[in-house]
Amino acid sequence: MTLMADEIAEQPEAIARTLDVLLPERERLRRLVSGRRHVLVVARGSSDNAGVYGRYLLEVHAGRGAALAAPSLATHYAVRRDLSDSVVVSLSQSGHTAEIIETQQWAAACGARTIAVTNDPDSPLAAAADLALVTAAGVERAVPATKSYTAQLTALAVLADALGPPARTLEPDLRRVPGAISALLGPDADAEVETALAVLATAGDTLVTGRGLAYGTALETALKLEETCLQPVRGLSYADLRHGPMAIVDHELTAVLLAAGDGPMLEGMTELARELGARGARTVGIGGDRGFAAACATSVTGPDLPEAVAPIALIVPAQRIVEALARRRGLDPDRPRGLSKVTQTD
Repeated sequence: MTLMADEIAEQPEAIARTLDVLLPERERLRRLVSGRRHVLVVARGSSDNAGVYGRYLLEVHAGRGAALAAPSLATHYAVRRDLSDSVVVSLSQSGHTAEIIETQQWAAACGARTIAVTNDPDSPLAAAADLALVTAAGVERAVPATKSYTAQLTALAVLADALGPPARTLEPDLRRVPGAISALLGPDADAEVETALAVLATAGDTLVTGRGLAYGTALETALKLEETCLQPVRGLSYADLRHGPMAIVDHELTAVLLAAGDGPMLEGMTELARELGARGARTVGIGGDRGFAAACATSVTGPDLPEAVAPIALIVPAQRIVEALARRRGLDPDRPRGLSKVTQTD
């Protein structure tokens, strides 16, 4: 067993702990955000992919204007702007990434209220924030983020729930997430993971695609394949794929498609799977429903969860495939080449 495999398996407990810790923070979050119209998310790497999910969920569920901020505006361009109507959410699993800390400081100086999402309560990022959402993933020893990533998604879902309509609380569905992930880790899922692994082990050109709430999951899957398996991969939204890159799809391409089991994006993702297959691409579907699975040449069952919270668990089959693929290629998934747990940007 690798550390990465161990930490993938720890995710049900890590998310359950994180929910127990963070759900009681919803009232404090409401008070902090009161009177603020906009949310800006600051992150890099896997945290940035978590931020894509948070941005969509804040827009869809909470009805808040949300966007991803470019840290270089603060660290290199020294832009001065009025953020007095904004809340800035800074994501860093370690809480020690200097660029994210500096950007949070910049946001506060511009008048924003600040929320830190981190796995370290004693980190500089947590200490400097107006409110810290400290996840309870436990120490993560493998370099690729797994349980710390899904704990970040959980924290962002709690934030969206706090800012959303009380009559449509996400809490009941969030409480189902640990059990849904446990089902994806059971022996019944092993054969599907092995089949998908066999396809990706012989893949040349590879792209990963999703849309809407699952788009961040597609980007995270592509990142994990690149950093852990040393496989060049392009992560694209379903919409961007149709705007030009569809022209390169042929029998030399392997496409990984990710979709929740319901929601407005499922029909389009199912049609995309059919079209990619018709153009000769090998298609691997993760999640979706029976129609989506039938439209893909190879499919892996996703979580039995509604679209709003499905991405927290939808990444888990991809994590399992990536960990196994790295080992099959003779690589160490715990320590990808040239990477460390805390990445500092210039």
